[in-house]
Amino acid sequence: MLSGKTALVTGSTSGIGHGIALALAKQGCGIILNGFGDAEGPKSEVAALGVKVGYHSADMSKPAEIEAMMSYASTDFGGVDILVNNAGIQHVAPVESFPVEKWDAVIAINLSAAFHTTRLAIPGMRAKNWGRIINIASAHGLVGSAQKVAYVAAKHGLVGMTKVVALETATTGITVNAICPGWVLTPLVQKQIDDRAANEKIAVEQATRELLSEKEPSLQFTTTEQLGELAVFMCSPAADNIRGVAWAADGGWTAQ
Repeated sequence: MLSGKTALVTGSTSGIGHGIALALAKQGCGIILNGFGDAEGPKSEVAALGVKVGYHSADMSKPAEIEAMMSYASTDFGGVDILVNNAGIQHVAPVESFPVEKWDAVIAINLSAAFHTTRLAIPGMRAKNWGRIINIASAHGLVGSAQKVAYVAAKHGLVGMTKVVALETATTGITVNAICPGWVLTPLVQKQIDDRAANEKIAVEQATRELLSEKEPSLQFTTTEQLGELAVFMCSPAADNIRGVAWAADGGWTAQ
């Protein structure tokens, strides 16, 4: 379905981003991976699906490195047809003791990075009159949680940015939407569970149950595979007129 297209997925060497990259690759889409840590393993997984795959190590907190990544996409892949803004970090603390440098980092990577990739991708998409921008927000882009001031602010901002860019491209072949997952068992969430277990001196299994029961009525994690399939749908002709939505995939979290 997507052969001949190229997708850039930020934060895609693991977790949600990697799941989305694999799902798009299964549809014949070329993939540009980005992220920290091991890149060769994720690259091999994508390449095994028979598509062209690249990797750029841009630090998503640094606009100059983002610009270099977008130039690489243009030079080596002919531009970005599908942009998935997924890179994210988390820090948990009360607002009065929230470290300023952590605030700056969370806003830079979770929000500002998506602005920079989007502003650089739109001209090429306009030239082709086709494009998909999918912002991976969060249930925290729709509701708040205590001790997550920077993350919640960034994800609300990402949902707002999604709406604005969708309006600015509403008469074109470019669509802009956000996916708002609830709990997904990624390394980021596993760390929260492990920290909770350690702090409360409880088993990891109990910490997992408590985490889910506090927020997610389904009492189950959304999977990276499910989010990948949702991204594929948003790239399909069926989604041509879905614009500016914040699509909750959260087990009922924000329905409460």
